[in-house]
Amino acid sequence: MPGSDRVDVRPATGDDLPAVMNVLDAAMLEVDASAVRDRIAGSHGGGGVLVAVAGERVLGACVVDPSDGAGGHVEAIAIRPGRRDQGIGSALVEAAVDRWGPLAADFDEDVRPFYESL
Repeated sequence: MPGSDRVDVRPATGDDLPAVMNVLDAAMLEVDASAVRDRIAGSHGGGGVLVAVAGERVLGACVVDPSDGAGGHVEAIAIRPGRRDQGIGSALVEAAVDRWGPLAADFDEDVRPFYESL
């Protein structure tokens, strides 16, 4: 059963890039693959990408641009459609806050309930 898999959150690696892009594309988010690759590599001021994984399968991704000083900006967050509403997005945001401090995000109105729940 997919919902029973143990989900871990970790920094993305270069090998995760195709899976990260698949998750972002499935959510219909327009994110440039080269920008995500740069975030994974830690360029652009130490930015990063976190992934939620069950085993080796990437279930979700959070792309963050750390701001000057404490905190960062969520550039994109997405979860595989079949794994939504299972706390994976919340786990990604919590891990991002632990890593980068307070976060800001611009988002479409239809995902406001997710952000308000945090």
